[in-house]
Amino acid sequence: MRPLLGHLQHEEFWVVYLSNSNKIIAKTQLSKGGMTGTVVDIRLVLKQALESSAVGLILVHNHPSGTLVASPADIQLTQKLKLAAESLDIKVLDHLIVTEKAYFSFADESLL
Repeated sequence: MRPLLGHLQHEEFWVVYLSNSNKIIAKTQLSKGGMTGTVVDIRLVLKQALESSAVGLILVHNHPSGTLVASPADIQLTQKLKLAAESLDIKVLDHLIVTEKAYFSFADESLL
């Protein structure tokens, strides 16, 4: 996802939908925002997951500033999505923040 989002000067939020064997079913751009943020509707994430029969999700967004730190809003959104998805037996496997040169993984940092 880094080649797709890392160089952008605006923020985008994508979801990678996965099958039971963690194969990619779909990669979907959920929102496109400004330089400092974008809006994510949890219902749209889960609607697509149900329509595609996904059992796992990887959330991905970029930070145009190049900062590899999860903001309080990033952490809150991740927790809300994880809780909502769990109620449908869908797992949020990771949330990645990408920049042009690197990435931050919520799973690697034990934030999931």
